[in-house]
Amino acid sequence: MLSDSFISEVKSFDKFGKNTLLEPYNWSTNNRKGTINKATNEYWTSSQRQAHSLHEISYRACYKPQLPAFFIERLTSLGDGVYDPFMGRGTTQLEAWLQGRKPLGNDVNPLSKVLLSPRFNPPTLESIKKRLDSIDLSNAKEKNAELLVFYHPDTLLQIISLKEYLIKREAENKLDDIDQWIRMVAVNRLTGHSGGFFSVYTLPPNQAVSVKSQTRINKKRNQIPEKKDIIPRIIRKSKSLLKEWRGKPLTHRDLDLSPILSTADARHANEIVSNSAKLVVTSPPFLDIVDYQADNWLRCWFIGIDSSKIGISQLKSIDDWQEAMTSVFQDLHRIVKLKGYVAFEVGEVRNGTIQLEDLVVPAGVTAGFDPLIIMINSQNFTKTANAWGVDNQKKGTNTNRIVVFQKKT
Repeated sequence: MLSDSFISEVKSFDKFGKNTLLEPYNWSTNNRKGTINKATNEYWTSSQRQAHSLHEISYRACYKPQLPAFFIERLTSLGDGVYDPFMGRGTTQLEAWLQGRKPLGNDVNPLSKVLLSPRFNPPTLESIKKRLDSIDLSNAKEKNAELLVFYHPDTLLQIISLKEYLIKREAENKLDDIDQWIRMVAVNRLTGHSGGFFSVYTLPPNQAVSVKSQTRINKKRNQIPEKKDIIPRIIRKSKSLLKEWRGKPLTHRDLDLSPILSTADARHANEIVSNSAKLVVTSPPFLDIVDYQADNWLRCWFIGIDSSKIGISQLKSIDDWQEAMTSVFQDLHRIVKLKGYVAFEVGEVRNGTIQLEDLVVPAGVTAGFDPLIIMINSQNFTKTANAWGVDNQKKGTNTNRIVVFQKKT
């Protein structure tokens, strides 16, 4: 059986020169109990081949493409559906599509579709340049003086002009693939900490600070936003994203890889057809670690959405979080095919005092799945965030914890 060979490979994995550490993990819920292995190794690594350039869109708390790739390569075949109920920037869906699988995705935040959809049909760099040259970026109706803490007045004029152009095109049902690409890249360039972004120096592009916080940053750094033209920055980022794109591979051209993406509560993603996914690879919001509404307020403003009105869960209670995940698993049980799989990435939160697999295994079992193995991908790293309790720019251990389930009945 595929599940047996997968578990055997995980246990004996030594591709990067390390032996797998195995320890038993006992679980119980309701009237069921069992023992599976917890396997620790370096299953994907920063030293292996870099992911495709189309993945390089910033988003808070996203995982590396190598994570879904590990499971897609081993647990699916060409044409199979691969689903993520919390798709974020769409790492799982894009990697599935690049590997000839059908992307199925959901996220309650409409921003996710804005960030993902254009990458399934990338335009040429020449068509992007031509479209940008045709847009009048000197005529904006909206006045938003508070954003001058991020942008020079001339830059803000260009940003709002582009925003209004895109919103008008969408309202007229004229927003084509090129417009969608430009919108995606502009959203990705709004704020950041290098010259390639539209803004003055601020936090990394996956963490939009408030106006008040940016005012403090400007004062501390003694900085004033300088004029930055947005067109060359959109072109530069587009060129970077497209550098490895050569068009759909010949081996995939006869497959139906058209994406199905929905914007719903992950517990009721009704647009995703029952029994349509061979594999789920996902990472849910980890309790209250990340405030996705606050992080994405500026991006949502640009696409014409008030992020405070999006029903993004911020669950502080362990019991509430587990209840919500159980409901998610129940919908996954509807969506996943018989003998299909779920790779549910969790983490250590609250300084390691909570290991979310202890909550996720019962949630999956209650919904009808069978746990197969818990994988802990462990590697040394340096990162700019401290979501794992590691100080900025200091080395630590980056652990992805994945509970793998199968739908056996």
